[in-house]
Amino acid sequence: MKKLSMDELERLSIEEYKKVKKSPIVIVLDNIRSLNNVGSAFRTGDAFRVKKIYLCGITGTPPHRDIQKTALGATESVEWSYSKSTVEAINSLKNEGYKICALEQVDQSIFLNEFQPSAEEKIALVFGNEVFGVEDEVLQVCDQLIEIPQLGTKHSLNISVTLGIAVWDLMVKLKQF
Repeated sequence: MKKLSMDELERLSIEEYKKVKKSPIVIVLDNIRSLNNVGSAFRTGDAFRVKKIYLCGITGTPPHRDIQKTALGATESVEWSYSKSTVEAINSLKNEGYKICALEQVDQSIFLNEFQPSAEEKIALVFGNEVFGVEDEVLQVCDQLIEIPQLGTKHSLNISVTLGIAVWDLMVKLKQF
């Protein structure tokens, strides 16, 4: 056994990446305060070829040293835009036919393992602030509320972990591999 070299991994160049078909998933970041978490969202978005990342409210935008530190150049490959209002970004996505799914612990959420998107659905995954979660006004305009079941003593996962789990799960369910 040996680790694969960068050449053996056969990754796309940024130019090739921009031309290939993207997954039907977009990421919406609702008031994320940590620039490292923003960078991680870009890196995960690149890994799973998400169509776009929407940076909303106080969420930092590239270029920024702390975003680049964790994004490792993914801000150059993944399309992104900024919106002052998360609700406005979501309403625009709804008009484009996206099903809006927030990851949040609420009384009407279903567990991620129970969520079954249809193969033709376009999905927007909304992730909230590290302390306060997805804003209440944003939750009100979402189509689905999803929760990752947890068994320990802590009440939440880091957004970068939640984002990775949720995007991976949807990629599998949408048969994107």
